Amino acid sequence: MWLAALALMGCSSTYTNCGVGLSNCYSVDSGRYLVVAPEASSGPLSVLIHFHGWGSSATSHSGKSWVADDVTSRGWLGVFPDGINETWSHDGSPNADRDEIAFLDDVIADVRDRFDVENFYGSGFSQGASMAWYLACERGDQFTSFFPASGTFWDPLPQTCTAGPVNLRHTHGTSDTTFPLEGRPIGTSHQGDTLEGMALWRDINGCSEAPERTEVEGVVTCQIWDQCASGRELRLCLHDGGHTYPDDWMMQNLDWSESL
Repeated sequence: MWLAALALMGCSSTYTNCGVGLSNCYSVDSGRYLVVAPEASSGPLSVLIHFHGWGSSATSHSGKSWVADDVTSRGWLGVFPDGINETWSHDGSPNADRDEIAFLDDVIADVRDRFDVENFYGSGFSQGASMAWYLACERGDQFTSFFPASGTFWDPLPQTCTAGPVNLRHTHGTSDTTFPLEGRPIGTSHQGDTLEGMALWRDINGCSEAPERTEVEGVVTCQIWDQCASGRELRLCLHDGGHTYPDDWMMQNLDWSESL
């Protein structure tokens, strides 16, 4: 049904690098992205830009049930950028195939041109979560919030973030061995330490070292910084699982984002 909605919005054309039958695919100079749209809209759409993990793709993530059931049911537009060769070339990555921030600038501009949109949000899983962290660092002033899971900055961590303070809710499993909280080496590269990354965000947001409070939300326990000088909010939500996210992860984050 969302393909029909795209046609009604005047955005059903395809491009040569999108493949046969992908009428929800759009290309920019440096790559492509897929979209999933709500069935109807009475005004400007909120946009979720979601990044797939290593070894996955925009096609895979845009087809997951939580997209249709959760994101589009809120009336949001889902945007799924595609990494080159199922990976990303962010700072610290073993790959250097593309300037990812320049690519995302093109994607955001193209989405604005094609759709009636307003608020932007960012999320991702695993290496896609790392992409969300880097997008927050460099373009966070264009977004309402970010909610990545199971991936953070890579070494060396940024010294600061040019976009300034952000609202960020990060989810991570304490038993994750694929992207552990402390990170791990990947060839000559090294995943960053999640707690060090959160410390950087606390500094940028003007937050205290200790959280203001802790809340249990389903299977996750969230440390919350909501008295930061910037007026933005940080949350570190941990569960005892591995390299995954809770079943209600998307709904929790949509609720949190809409409450800001």
